Amino acid sequence: MFYAYVIYNSERQRIYIGQTSDLEKRLQRHNGVLKNKSKSFTSKNSGIWRLIYTEQFKTRPEAIKKEKQLKSFRGREFVKKFIANLSK
Repeated sequence: MFYAYVIYNSERQRIYIGQTSDLEKRLQRHNGVLKNKSKSFTSKNSGIWRLIYTEQFKTRPEAIKKEKQLKSFRGREFVKKFIANLSK
């Protein structure tokens, strides 16, 4: 299975949108538990990255398509509304 996901760093007010086949390992990389690229977006914006949204797909191309959709203007608006509803 493959996942499109959104993580959020409330300390820095940042979002990250991605896709992966191993969500648990990927979250550990974002949070520095496992080794990650030193110049990655999430390592430059230190703090706790929380998973706030995920969708599961059978193939990587489907997950990539959803990732691109979430990164579009409308997708980012959806994510911002999703975050606003989390804090209510």
